[in-house]
Amino acid sequence: MPYRPPLVAREFFVADPPELPQRATGEQGLSAVARAEVVESGPASVLLKAATTAGEELFVGLAAVAEGVVRARLSADPDARPDAERIIELVHAGTYADAKVIVEDGTVTVDAGSVRAVATLDAWSLRYTDASGRTLVAQNPGEEDISGRLRTLPFGRSLVEGQPVAYHESFTAAPDEAFAGFGERFAPLNARGQRPLMWNFDAFGSESIRAYKNVPIYVSDRGYGVLVNSGAPVEFDVAQQTHAAVEIIVPDAVLEYFVLAGTPLEVLDRYDGLTSRPALPPKWAFGTWISSGFFEDSRAQVLERAKKIRERGIPCDVLHLDTFWQTDGHWSDMRWDPENFPEAPSLMAELADQGFKVCLWMNSYISYKSPLFAVADAAGYFLKDAKGETYVADTWHGSFPACGIVDFTNPEATAWWKDLLRGPLRDGAALYKTDFAEGVPADAVAHNGMTGTELHNVYTLLYNDAVCEVTREIHGYEFVWARSSFLGGQRHSAQWSGDVQTTWAGLGGTIRGGLSHGLSGVPFWSHDTGGFNGTPTDDLYVRWAQFGALSPLLRYHGTTTRELWEFSEEAERLAVESLKLRYSLAPYLYTAAVRASRTGEPVLRALNVDDPADPVSWTADQEFRLGTDLLVAPVNDPSGERKVYLPEGTWIDFWTKEVHEGGRYIDTKHGLETFPVFVRYGAIIPRVEPGETFGDGPFAGITLELWGTPQRGITLSDVDGDTTVDVETVSETVVTLVSTGPADLANVRVIDVAGKPAEAKLERK
Repeated sequence: MPYRPPLVAREFFVADPPELPQRATGEQGLSAVARAEVVESGPASVLLKAATTAGEELFVGLAAVAEGVVRARLSADPDARPDAERIIELVHAGTYADAKVIVEDGTVTVDAGSVRAVATLDAWSLRYTDASGRTLVAQNPGEEDISGRLRTLPFGRSLVEGQPVAYHESFTAAPDEAFAGFGERFAPLNARGQRPLMWNFDAFGSESIRAYKNVPIYVSDRGYGVLVNSGAPVEFDVAQQTHAAVEIIVPDAVLEYFVLAGTPLEVLDRYDGLTSRPALPPKWAFGTWISSGFFEDSRAQVLERAKKIRERGIPCDVLHLDTFWQTDGHWSDMRWDPENFPEAPSLMAELADQGFKVCLWMNSYISYKSPLFAVADAAGYFLKDAKGETYVADTWHGSFPACGIVDFTNPEATAWWKDLLRGPLRDGAALYKTDFAEGVPADAVAHNGMTGTELHNVYTLLYNDAVCEVTREIHGYEFVWARSSFLGGQRHSAQWSGDVQTTWAGLGGTIRGGLSHGLSGVPFWSHDTGGFNGTPTDDLYVRWAQFGALSPLLRYHGTTTRELWEFSEEAERLAVESLKLRYSLAPYLYTAAVRASRTGEPVLRALNVDDPADPVSWTADQEFRLGTDLLVAPVNDPSGERKVYLPEGTWIDFWTKEVHEGGRYIDTKHGLETFPVFVRYGAIIPRVEPGETFGDGPFAGITLELWGTPQRGITLSDVDGDTTVDVETVSETVVTLVSTGPADLANVRVIDVAGKPAEAKLERK
């Protein structure tokens, strides 16, 4: 359950998770696997019948489903599937053609190449090794204290009053093992000592353990990852109850998890193979998004905003219209407010002529005050309560009218709702911001019979799938700007970090959220630049603007205005400078994005993505690499002081060109003009003159910057394809680069740093 501070009123959330029942003192109910026998063996899998400590008969399945991936299952029925599969398949496992299954001398080995499952049958044990036989992780038999009480639950399931309530698994944790992932976690990156609960919350910010986006996957610094295939409120105890083990509680019809071998990059690549590749946003999405903010808006105000943006030279591609494009109190019925937004198609066309795309806010709840509520209520398009009546929920925490929750398990409801989406897109809006979707109550009942608990987490996937389908139908691309997500949600780009507090702590928590979400398979992530809840001071606004400018995606949005000209002249100037830096790095950023869509690797990269063997990389969670060659440490304190960890290698201060050796911390202090940015020595950074938009077409006039003598080439990606730049020759005086591909490479510039070549030449094939 979520943390609740003592001696204050109980915190209220729209949809709290249900508590698991507890056994009474002295009640028996632990049913742990004690031994097993082979029932069926195939070329890539084996089925075992297990006897448990409670005298039950359960089934264990082990299978090689891809190179480097082994699946484990435990259930009472060998054909059981996770409850979520009543509406959506979260994981799409295949088979590994080169798999081997060996049964001999009471041991079963399932070989998936770089990972193997090794089970002993007579006295049950299970461990996972690499190809050389080195143990990656092993089951923990259950840690007991001095009184014989269990601190962790072993491989098996638990009964309460004779009824099964949850399956569980425990793994032994090395004393210094580090773990990361679990979705967009605002807690420290190394999750050791935490208890991540896979339950999507309207989290009220980025300063707590609650998360809008939970993904039941984690990576370990020991060379493996674990993915749990369940939509249930799975709970992980990451060496908290006992430092000796990681425990996984799965209140589902089956325990199904996957062990994925490799570094974080390899684990994410294999994870994509089981779920989906990340969807690449349209190119213009990597430009600046500027929001109306959470206040009443109108056609005239939007046009005035667009005019100011262009007159003041603020690079911007997208205008976001928040709640008030719809009639106040009718949210979210997908209808333009007729008074404030008359003739919407002409407004969209006028903005398009100025180079703006338009994003519209929406959610999957419909206010009881909207005329459409009665229509949907009569048709049975909302989730129901136990009495079979529409579940009218306080999805806005008392701030706005109660709503019905569209039931996406009902095909007719989904079709009706998707039709509502088509109109504004046909009017010219480019996409929707899909807000909320964390509010399915545990006691709700869906059209297909699922409980609210079973539906709660996967609801956001159904919601975003529907919006993406309509957007693809109208515009030809799958794109949303989503707040909530779950397992496989990387197919819904993009995602942002929700309603963060406008504080320095909110900034720090937001950085952590981006790092952990990237390690959970979601590369296209953003946040409300300036913070959402409250009004930032000028210095906080500038520091957040600098962070936003070097984030994968960038949007200014909040409860009060985040328009640049509403702050001091200096703050506006510095924010614009950070945007121009972003736009100048557009070829570098877009190349990183294309690569992420192919491999699943993050764009905003925790240091352990590239240096997993470095223990500091698992804890340095206030800095990141943007792509592979830029290191960014946003200023997170009003003093401007930052202690920055530089990974192994040589790094160049972006501003001063000073060269630093890595593998250590350095002290920095920056006035508002600059912030800690370092370039990997030897990097080739593609840049352009910043314009007013990213646009849709190929980049023009690219300059290749050489930061020291390059040892390897690069690949540039653009909408017209890839261009390779190879290092042909290197001498003490001259570096010759050779390019192949369509990129418009205008020149090469040698940055004045120690050890630089005197000259660089560019040749084309």
